[in-house]
Amino acid sequence: MKPVVGATPRVVKSEQEWRQQLSPDEYAVLRQAGTERPFTGEYTDTKTTGVYECRACGAELFRSDTKFESHCGWPSFFDPADSDAVLLREDRAMGMKRIEVLCASCHSHLGHVFEGEGYPTPTDQRYCINSISLKLVSES
Repeated sequence: MKPVVGATPRVVKSEQEWRQQLSPDEYAVLRQAGTERPFTGEYTDTKTTGVYECRACGAELFRSDTKFESHCGWPSFFDPADSDAVLLREDRAMGMKRIEVLCASCHSHLGHVFEGEGYPTPTDQRYCINSISLKLVSES
């Protein structure tokens, strides 16, 4: 997993515009890299078939066929919908080294990606994503 940095967002808004568009909780996670409490998110246990979009800009991020049960408290995916859908960058907050996942279109914070945890997935990666960062568009 090689972090990608330095890309320019396709969707650019002022912080005031983001505050007007997003709820305070959405803003705290998406624009300030907050984290929702585990096991509280709307999509943690969802099994609905569909596409997960960025709640901030509507870009397609993940598909339901890559979602799996990790029992970590947040929705988990083993692969983005498209290799260019997300950006990865090093995150040293909270006293540890992690890889932050951002929406490639608007650079909103989505969560973190981990690998080598032993989940039986094709990529051995767990994209641990805040539900509040996502919007599920059902295929039904």
